[in-house]
Amino acid sequence: MPETNPKGSPTTATTEYLILGCGSIGYNVLSELLKETADIVIIDKDEHKVQDLRDQKYEALVRDIGEPDMLREVPAPRVAFILASDEKGNLAAVRSIKNRYPSAYVIVRAVDSGTVDLLTAVGADEVLYPQEVFAKKAVHHARKLQSSRQARRLYDLLSGWRGTLGIVSHTNPDPDTISSAMALCALGKAASKGNLNCRILYDGKIGHQENRAFVNLLDIRMERITPDILRECDYLAIVDSPAPGVNNALPKESHVNIIIDHHQNGDIAKNSADFVDKRPDMGATASLMTQYLRELDIPVDSIIATALFYGIMADTRCFRRNTTPQDLTLAAFLLPLTESELLEKITSQSVSQETLEVLGNAIKNRRILSGYLFSNVGYVRNRDAIPQAAELLIQLEGVNTSLVYGITDNLIAFSARNKDVRLNIGQAMEEAFEGIGDAGGHSAMAAATIPLTVFSLARNKDELLDLVIDPILRKFMHIVGIEEEATGNEI
Repeated sequence: MPETNPKGSPTTATTEYLILGCGSIGYNVLSELLKETADIVIIDKDEHKVQDLRDQKYEALVRDIGEPDMLREVPAPRVAFILASDEKGNLAAVRSIKNRYPSAYVIVRAVDSGTVDLLTAVGADEVLYPQEVFAKKAVHHARKLQSSRQARRLYDLLSGWRGTLGIVSHTNPDPDTISSAMALCALGKAASKGNLNCRILYDGKIGHQENRAFVNLLDIRMERITPDILRECDYLAIVDSPAPGVNNALPKESHVNIIIDHHQNGDIAKNSADFVDKRPDMGATASLMTQYLRELDIPVDSIIATALFYGIMADTRCFRRNTTPQDLTLAAFLLPLTESELLEKITSQSVSQETLEVLGNAIKNRRILSGYLFSNVGYVRNRDAIPQAAELLIQLEGVNTSLVYGITDNLIAFSARNKDVRLNIGQAMEEAFEGIGDAGGHSAMAAATIPLTVFSLARNKDELLDLVIDPILRKFMHIVGIEEEATGNEI
């Protein structure tokens, strides 16, 4: 359908690109666009500049972009770049283009950060503040350089090792920590030319139905961690945990050689590891491991690719939580290498009867205070059902944070999910459980455990949980700023 001008007469002539303001930024945009097409119209108020452009055989017009008739006889652009250094002129040009050519995609330069919202409000599709663009580009390049250097450092370290590397996953391992361990095995074997034997170690249970399918279908070999196995390892690495003894079975005083993690909290400064890479700007540790493999040009077989892709997908909740552009880019790199049938089988597992019962108890026992949901699921054999319940309850209307807890034979387990941007649930949990247990996580999800020690012999675990839970919840409520007496929002 042809564009119409304000008088209603159709404007049938079109052009690919329209550039308003051809200073240094405009000229560089022009140079880039010319690699694609010469179908470009340029408008600038500087007569000498326009004449110079015409001498180079470009279609250029002398006009003030702030004038109402600036677009007379100008063909309808598919994309318009408004790049002058005149704040008022740029604002007027956005209005003029959107009034005359509503379907044109308008990219405009903000002269200062204060005009970004105003330019968006009058119809700009994309507002670029050059200083901010430069800052982001500079940081991106710095991070890319740092990532490349880290990958090479890790490769060089592993290349000199001989013997056995024990790779410790976090307690009750999930696809992110398992796939990261698999990738580190592949990297270690490639760097050492096959002279390094890698063993994946874990504690707890692999309880979630998809996690069990993940391990079984991909035929992942994992060993339960024991003191004897640790003594057989010449080197130790931790993946997806910030330090020894933090959500893993290692004693806190253990010396580890490698720590690779993506969580924001957790003190690793006291551990004299040979290599530490902690990237809270990534949605999954599997993303970080994928980046290593890609940076080092190490071949990724279909099993490891499938594992890493599913690890990223699971930890970002199908790319809907804490997902960064890096996660998406790295997942796209992996996707063509994956086994699609295996992925489908992993994600189509049935839910166990026990998990259904835990979910039912979580729904039945829920209590909401000021947008915070608390639920006691009682005694559980499958600890992985607790985070599944937290995932389910965060979706309830009016709930910004869910905290689900239950008791096993030897510990009290907590799992939290959060969508309140003002709260970092990982930091809140770490503060709430300081001195009484282990906790960690990031802004959207967190977990904590309290060992029962002498109370593990108690027969009635539900009564024990009722006895000890109140002071813990009160401390958490105090930290996040809610009071139990605020019953006006209680459900």
